[in-house]
Amino acid sequence: MANPKTSQNAGNVDAERYVLRLYVSGVTPRSIVAIKNIREICETRLRGRYDLQVIDILQQPTSARDARIEAVPTLIKQRPPPMRRLVGDLSHRDRLLVGLGLTSSHTPG
Repeated sequence: MANPKTSQNAGNVDAERYVLRLYVSGVTPRSIVAIKNIREICETRLRGRYDLQVIDILQQPTSARDARIEAVPTLIKQRPPPMRRLVGDLSHRDRLLVGLGLTSSHTPG
């Protein structure tokens, strides 16, 4: 995968920094969609306060084993706590935002 790590504005300490790892398996349609979806959320909701690492388990199988990855794509939010795992292509935007702690789990009604 090209450009496996993206770091935005490392000097910004005002807001809590998000540390994210996205595990994918090669250049597949699901992997491409998952990468696109998480990058879009990061740039629109976390601009300047995230580190995103994309890990191809075909190239780094020990990383997947160490992280106990059972399905791909899998996004792991390491920071801020609590740690979360989101499995799939991340196209359910509302679920992704809740999983990242960027919105509440209920909608006003």
